[in-house]
Amino acid sequence: MVAICASVQAAEAPLQAPNVVPISADLVTSGQPTAEALARLSEQGFGAVIYLAPPTVSDAVPAEADIVRSQGMEFVNIPIPFNNPMQADFQAFVTAMDRLGSRKVLVHCQVNMRASSMAFLYRVIVRGAKPELAYESVAKVWSPQGPWKDLLVAELRRAGVAFDPY
Repeated sequence: MVAICASVQAAEAPLQAPNVVPISADLVTSGQPTAEALARLSEQGFGAVIYLAPPTVSDAVPAEADIVRSQGMEFVNIPIPFNNPMQADFQAFVTAMDRLGSRKVLVHCQVNMRASSMAFLYRVIVRGAKPELAYESVAKVWSPQGPWKDLLVAELRRAGVAFDPY
């Protein structure tokens, strides 16, 4: 009985990371989780992690890929330079998300700026979400500026989506 209760509590424990934004039953975005939080992701039903920062950033968790894979989960790193996100980065994200199918995915970076932006674009352009509603998850974290604003506007325009949060 104690083991069952402990298992339920672990599964219900909130993700230890900055700016956690649960989007749906199968998609969560966040900043960098702690090593301990990464080690408990499978207990929370996650099947994959997409990490959008270069693994060399100062707050990266050493061996994150190993921590994730040791739980039988898939790990994908798309190392997007914060000051230079490109269309190719979004395409790599789409490819990864499509390949992961119905698995519960954690998309994270350092503080959830890259992650919230890429998840927004994916939800709107690929899954057909209403941009006004999908953008709420970005606005909980930040208001993209500079190259991120440029990327969002360009990708939405390229997809024929009329939406301007600015």
